[in-house]
Amino acid sequence: MAEQIPVSERAARIEYAIRDVVVPATALEAQGHHILKLNIGDPIAYPGLPTPAHMVEAFQQSLGQGDNGYSPSYGLPLLRQAIAADEVNKGWNCTESDVYVCHGVTEALQIIFAATLEDGSKVLAPGPHYPPYMAYPQMYGATTIEYRLDSEDGWKVDFDDIEAKMDDDVRLLVMINPNNPTGNVAGSEEIDRLLSIAKQWPNCMVIADEIYDGLDFSDRQVSIASRSNQVPVFTLNGVSKVYYAPGWRIGYLAIHDPAERMANVRDGIERILRSRLCASTPAQKGFLAGLEGDRTWMQGHTEKVLAQRNLCIQRIGEIEGLEVQSPGGAFYMFVKLTDEKWAEDDKRFVLDLLHEEHVLVVHGSGFSSELGKGHFRLVYLPDVDVLNEAFDRIDSFLSRHRL
Repeated sequence: MAEQIPVSERAARIEYAIRDVVVPATALEAQGHHILKLNIGDPIAYPGLPTPAHMVEAFQQSLGQGDNGYSPSYGLPLLRQAIAADEVNKGWNCTESDVYVCHGVTEALQIIFAATLEDGSKVLAPGPHYPPYMAYPQMYGATTIEYRLDSEDGWKVDFDDIEAKMDDDVRLLVMINPNNPTGNVAGSEEIDRLLSIAKQWPNCMVIADEIYDGLDFSDRQVSIASRSNQVPVFTLNGVSKVYYAPGWRIGYLAIHDPAERMANVRDGIERILRSRLCASTPAQKGFLAGLEGDRTWMQGHTEKVLAQRNLCIQRIGEIEGLEVQSPGGAFYMFVKLTDEKWAEDDKRFVLDLLHEEHVLVVHGSGFSSELGKGHFRLVYLPDVDVLNEAFDRIDSFLSRHRL
């Protein structure tokens, strides 16, 4: 092999467990095997949860009308207004000028990190967590420090752990609510305690990742910005999960700045947004239709997801070697492997299960090498028949390896 041109260290260190496990699954599919996929949080990948027709029609109409050019860097004004109105309904004084439309929440995160982090900065994020919270900050010279979610108590936030890890270098304190990958939902009391901690550190801002806020089965989820009267909050949301259109790649960040201390950060964010031009114009029109149109369709989608969640809880309870804390929201379960063999090597469990039973889940250590170890994440969006078949195969796998 010819001598290779070196890759940057920052790129070489990036891991994304959710998609990394797809590589061996794709190889098996190429050999003719059918894989039962419970790995990716893409509702469109599973039957029965389509993007609402009126949103698709608005997207198509935009294309037909020739709305294929650049749009304003901060987002279409009508969409920013609709997003602001939606956030006002969640309890805080959001205006159009507080809203910035991005290429999904992942781009919003990259923009926030670029505008707030420097060498030596820290991000305090829950463990387990969505992988970009670990991957992206290091691109800007920062590090991510995990705070503990309690695996024995519904994955609740360990506030003592947060307090022990806070210092002047922590610029961003993250709450994912509902959480990916655990499905935990933090209520008002927990949010207030998080904000009371952040308040003690003047340069600390809160990231409120609320992309799953419409998939709350606990009735506990509230807007973090609505609870803050001093601490700056970046609210993140979008069209991917609750509106069932992840491929459109439209998300937003909304800045809540109750003490009016974010002028410089806002200026930095706007400079970055202008430099990358804009988000997809037709897709923004589709999201606008979702925000302004009838939302009664959501009930049917939510009932289907909830019924499948309940089935998974039942099936897991019947399988020796598995335990799970019932998730309060989103569409994930973070399942504990109680057999010692697999508890010490959850990635081996995932790969062996894939190769032997053709069931694809994601290893828990991919969401946190320490706090996710001994677990795996499954997505409960597939139809009931697929879920039952997957659990039958997982049960068979565990039984065979227990002998």
